[in-house]
Amino acid sequence: MKNLDWAHLPFGYMRTDYNVRCYYRDGKWGEIEVSSEEYINMHMAAVCLHYGQEAFEGLKAYRCKDGKVRIFRPEENAARMQATSRGIMMPEVPTDLFIEMVEKVVRLNQEWIPTYESGATLYIRPLLIGISPQVGVHPAEEYLFLIFVTPVGPYFKGGFASNPYVIIRDHDRSAPLGTGCFKVGGNYAASLFANNKAHELGYACEFYLDAKEKKYIDECGAANFFGIKGNSYITPKSTSILPSVTNKSIMQVAEDLGMTVERRQIPLEELDTFEEAGACGTAAVISPISYIDDIETGKRYDFGAEPGPKSRRLFETLRGIQYGEIEDKHGWTRVVIE
Repeated sequence: MKNLDWAHLPFGYMRTDYNVRCYYRDGKWGEIEVSSEEYINMHMAAVCLHYGQEAFEGLKAYRCKDGKVRIFRPEENAARMQATSRGIMMPEVPTDLFIEMVEKVVRLNQEWIPTYESGATLYIRPLLIGISPQVGVHPAEEYLFLIFVTPVGPYFKGGFASNPYVIIRDHDRSAPLGTGCFKVGGNYAASLFANNKAHELGYACEFYLDAKEKKYIDECGAANFFGIKGNSYITPKSTSILPSVTNKSIMQVAEDLGMTVERRQIPLEELDTFEEAGACGTAAVISPISYIDDIETGKRYDFGAEPGPKSRRLFETLRGIQYGEIEDKHGWTRVVIE
């Protein structure tokens, strides 16, 4: 294992030993290649650079208390990348190939997997890009699928702590009939200005309403939103929201814990009725929300300075499953290294 200060890792990129690659040419996927090179040799007219034909995923490997290394629901990430590929006209990476490459890159870089005690993880980034040269708006003919890994600390510096958000109305991350339901880089590029504005105003992240009417809750930055009211876990339903593997898992955990799950449109004014609220995604798992400010109206929706009890229980339960400490009755985890 590398000699790093695992407990104080940032959420950022650090070079590891190997990445894995596979090329799509002549209508089929080739052999898996192992590379120690960080760079891609790519034509300057590559379709991904000009027309944004690219997709990515994010998942994690966990070094667990029992000494094993586990990954969490990789087949869900494979399915989401396949849906994205269909949406922007790219060849689908078969689930078996996706999982084989995920497991291979984790094993190749096992010295970079953070210690259990640190709370840090090995972040896994699959990337699919159109690489054939073209000066015309058409799908590429050749593609590269690669996966690299990097050890990361918590997405938010405070870890499992509440953060303030601000409603941004003058920027949209995605549109109802656009690419919001796909994990493509353009959605994140569209969020950069609003995210920077939120930081300049002193907030952890921006908060989006629906792009069409500005009446309904959409997303928290690049993460899914949830609110808790009584014994109900409520999360938005929208064609512009990325289907989060983490949120899907939390909804199941909530049901396992006896909560009612509602996935539906959430009017902005309903924020006043939630006792707890949070953002959820692979990077942070759950990031509780302390308050949401609507600077246009001066309204503040307050959920408390500390994470609520139900949010904490959901977080600890899901994290316990990911680390092999709580029974995995749904078969979500895969042991990569014994």
